[in-house]
Amino acid sequence: MKILVINAGSSSLKYQLLDMKTENVLAKGVCDRIGLSKPDITYKHNGQEQKFPGAKNHEEAIKKVLDILVNKDYGVIKSLDEIDAVGHRVVQGGWLFKESVLVTDEVMKKLHELDDLAPLHNPANAMGAEACRKVMPNVPQVLIFDTAFHSTMPPKAYMYAIDYKDYEKYHIRKYGAHGSSHRFITLEMAKILGKKPKDLNIIVCHLGNGSSLTAVKGGQSVDTTMGLTPLQGVMMGTRSGDIDPTVVQYLCNKKKMTVDEVLTYLNKKCGLLGVSGVSSDQREVIADAKAGNERCKLALEMLAYSIKKHLGSYLAVLNRVDAIVFTGGIGENGEETREGICKDMEELGIVLDKKKNNHCKRGEVELISAPNSKIKLYVVPTNEELMMALETKKIVESLKRKK
Repeated sequence: MKILVINAGSSSLKYQLLDMKTENVLAKGVCDRIGLSKPDITYKHNGQEQKFPGAKNHEEAIKKVLDILVNKDYGVIKSLDEIDAVGHRVVQGGWLFKESVLVTDEVMKKLHELDDLAPLHNPANAMGAEACRKVMPNVPQVLIFDTAFHSTMPPKAYMYAIDYKDYEKYHIRKYGAHGSSHRFITLEMAKILGKKPKDLNIIVCHLGNGSSLTAVKGGQSVDTTMGLTPLQGVMMGTRSGDIDPTVVQYLCNKKKMTVDEVLTYLNKKCGLLGVSGVSSDQREVIADAKAGNERCKLALEMLAYSIKKHLGSYLAVLNRVDAIVFTGGIGENGEETREGICKDMEELGIVLDKKKNNHCKRGEVELISAPNSKIKLYVVPTNEELMMALETKKIVESLKRKK
């Protein structure tokens, strides 16, 4: 079985074609600047990278990607008939979708009811799915939701302390994000620790430009740091994370900004970028901190402290923790951040082996805790695209069984 995985944005479309027999990536790339000036398509396969002219809309982008995949000179499949299904990433499943679903007209209609919850992402995700339906009308299309893994959270974790009637009417609650990554890491850790998922208690730290922590109990999400939107939670690359809500009103009054403008500010101009004044890229901030930039030092201290606080709260939520796992761009490659998070947590059973932490092999599973650490510390590469493909495969195989 071969599955095409799509992650559509408003002006971009990332794709991967996976062979599910081996779970290997046959080809991947991105259609960039769709509908804008100088659009292009990046295509990677067999260790090579090629560039092609881009597209004026998502439907054309899909057509061009498919043409590339079957090209007799550099394609990786002989016919489009080899693609058994397409899986689409959707950021927000809201209260309507608690698991991956097969695309139908009714499903797409329901999906648009959630546009207000993720106005920058969901309409674009839907656009990608609709484009694929037009180009590949006979191929099953599956929606995989970032929020689905967190649908197991209990009300005490996902509810906000607002008027209950407003929750009922507007569905204002915590939904979480990065679900495919947290689910993948949970299943991987069950294998690594030799446990069944139902016996597994872990804290997953997905750290990147966008970051979230999830408390996993019995293999299920029981709490996560991102909320109604990805703005809640820990400090991130450009996002402020948790903040007093009255800061919004204060900035509106002081800077004569609208609420929407302040939210854009909190999403795109704060976090590591805002505090350091240098970059949202942790590598650049670290370099300047080592060169003596005090704001960069402060930004890195705040980042580690923010994550440490949430990590500590999840130790309390779970009581028993088998492992703490670092994943994502920073989680996998940021040894300084991992050290800052784990510093001075020995009394809580967390002891980092600095030598192991500083010599992790890129792309490998690494145990970085000291022998006397009560809680094991791991670095585990995530694979959201594979998780999406596995979810798509599950839906397609269930359809075949019904037939």
